[in-house]
Amino acid sequence: MQTEIPNRKLKRTVAMVGMMGAGKTAVGKALAALLGVPFLDSDHEIERAANMSIAEIFSRDGETFFRERETQVIGRLLDEERCILSTGGGAFMSEQNRKMISERGISVWLDADLDLLWSRVRNKDTRPLLSGAHPYETLKRIYKERVPIYKMSDLSVKSAPEVPIEDMAKQVLSVLETRRDVIG
Repeated sequence: MQTEIPNRKLKRTVAMVGMMGAGKTAVGKALAALLGVPFLDSDHEIERAANMSIAEIFSRDGETFFRERETQVIGRLLDEERCILSTGGGAFMSEQNRKMISERGISVWLDADLDLLWSRVRNKDTRPLLSGAHPYETLKRIYKERVPIYKMSDLSVKSAPEVPIEDMAKQVLSVLETRRDVIG
């Protein structure tokens, strides 16, 4: 269990961005514990509001509908108490979401390479974008499309398989501490 680091005040919500499997939720929870602030997950908030899973929303209403709800939820969460916010893998692809996060928070990209991502998502059936016949090829295509957009994030931290979650959270905190407008 993480020990809270005293005398740190979070001035802006930190939005964790990156590919599915990058560790946004696990690292985000550990970072929130370090800072003694709430952790929120935009996908979880969408599921709670819809009373169905992301996969069910995709199946019933389609990706466009999901992305519209995602933008609404992220906007609401950015306006609430300062927190660590884990966003869905595709959330940062939206220019509107990037703008909201930049204006009302700060984005941190967990930069994980394709092999690490595949090792983390290949056996999960909760990833609707990977539910087709060739999930690795789909992941690779999505990765190539998204990395140039993720590079627009305010800050980034490289993910590595051998680094424990708590140490990743400390690395993110170190990067955040370079910004006086975020951590005081």
